[in-house]
Amino acid sequence: MKLQHLIFISFIFLVISFWNRNELPETGDIHPDLAIEPIQQPIQSSEFSVNVDGNDYFIQPLYDYEIYGLVVSYRLHNGDTGAHLRWGDYLNVADYCVVWSKSAFSKKLSEFNFRNQEWTCYWQTSSSKALSSFDPAKLSNNHLITADSRIRDSIKKINIGDQIKIKGWLSSYRSTDRHIRGTSINRIDTGNGACETIYVNEIEIIRKHTSKWRILMYLSLAIFLASLLRYFYSPFKVND
Repeated sequence: MKLQHLIFISFIFLVISFWNRNELPETGDIHPDLAIEPIQQPIQSSEFSVNVDGNDYFIQPLYDYEIYGLVVSYRLHNGDTGAHLRWGDYLNVADYCVVWSKSAFSKKLSEFNFRNQEWTCYWQTSSSKALSSFDPAKLSNNHLITADSRIRDSIKKINIGDQIKIKGWLSSYRSTDRHIRGTSINRIDTGNGACETIYVNEIEIIRKHTSKWRILMYLSLAIFLASLLRYFYSPFKVND
């Protein structure tokens, strides 16, 4: 195979695999714990303070909370840009949108499109059959907050398709000079304020998703770059 052909073919595979890299796991690969409904218990706890990047925040725990979910979309936050910069919010590590129960085990889940903006998870499908197999009350967008550097690093390693367990407190939090964020306390509300704000005490990937498309993407990228380098650094042949 000529080098130019290898470059072209690997590039095509790279584009296709990149487009499909976030394909969700098959129903048979869903961990049985994802059938468990979120566990929520009211608590009496005093407000406490934490410091992140030189900024003080005050956390008011409201409920003990535990949730199992399949990650369908997420957004890592950077306190140096966007609304997080304007609000001085360096505590919110990321938003993770997850599904569980009927929604996680739906055979039509792959027919949905999920995406996260800075504060919100959106979903849509053009399939009426997919819609009938999906329960919006089995989806939540979670603002994950913590001052623990180890947990913050663990959160950032979670990817689409991973199945996770989160334990912590549904909480409101504020900075020294303003109220920043409250929390939803049920899974049936919608619109502004419908997201769960969780002060994370424990987070675990209970089943890591190894997407075949993601593997193909990295493999085709490696072949594409290696072929490209060889093409440009190979000596040119001059025909007599």
